[in-house]
Amino acid sequence: MLSWTRAWRLPYGGLEPSRTSLSRLPVAPSSSGRGGAEPRPLPLSYKLLDGEAARPALVFLHGLFGCKTNFNSIAKALAQQTGRRVLTVDARNHGDSPHSPDMSYEAMSQDLQDLLPQLGLVPCVLIGHSMGGKTAMLLALQRSSSLPQPELVERLVAVDISPVETTSVSDFPAYMAAMRAINIPDEVPRSCARKLVDKQLSSLIQDMAVRQFLLTNLVEADGRFVWRVNLDALAQHVDKILAFPPRQESYPGPTLFLLGGNSDFVHPSHHAEIKRLFPRAQTQTVPNAGHWIHADRPQDFMAAIRGFLA
Repeated sequence: MLSWTRAWRLPYGGLEPSRTSLSRLPVAPSSSGRGGAEPRPLPLSYKLLDGEAARPALVFLHGLFGCKTNFNSIAKALAQQTGRRVLTVDARNHGDSPHSPDMSYEAMSQDLQDLLPQLGLVPCVLIGHSMGGKTAMLLALQRSSSLPQPELVERLVAVDISPVETTSVSDFPAYMAAMRAINIPDEVPRSCARKLVDKQLSSLIQDMAVRQFLLTNLVEADGRFVWRVNLDALAQHVDKILAFPPRQESYPGPTLFLLGGNSDFVHPSHHAEIKRLFPRAQTQTVPNAGHWIHADRPQDFMAAIRGFLA
């Protein structure tokens, strides 16, 4: 039988949300108190599906503006199909995880290096989409050699992302600007709030599917509608999020780069860097899928994961 486990969450009831950032979660300190050399891990919100402990768990990391529920149906299906434990996680400044001014990939990797051993999910199969894919790649590279517990990542799946800068193909800065420009009057009824925000977003974002995705971040707190993502931190670090930390070491484990056939995020010019950092990398393209492969072609996405595990 499948069962859910939920992480401890920081409470936000009774806190006055910031009217400028439209955020609702308390802010955590950004350093560890050890000279700031290592990011301080945050207690991430997660859901864990039970399965066989003998085999590495599947760990799903969402992309920018996403959350763990993006993978709900896929997590349930893969838990049933593979018999493995499946973990879905909210990244810092997303979903129900705490907010922090630090939005670096090093910090997001540190959060997972703290969480995964606590849950007994080492080693694991890391499956990261977009921003989550870059976090997964960095974690695999950091734990690939010379450090304690190099066995943290048994194998790696990067979903429609590569270990290079993706600024030229990303509309995420425009999405942030549109979200920050939203004006939601107080006491707007729930039935009107989403329509009002969607109408305001539509002047800058024509794609209805993208607007619907962004609207999953609109939540009600203390009678007001707010963005649950930490837009201030995301906007401040957007250049870092679209880049990738330079690394010299390589990851020796099996790696799959799963690409959307209709997406431009992974360009042929990226392949040399992919092979340098991930010498055992294979690529697979899902036809008729855009950047959000798991949403566009969920059955093909799961079949690719199962094939890679086999």
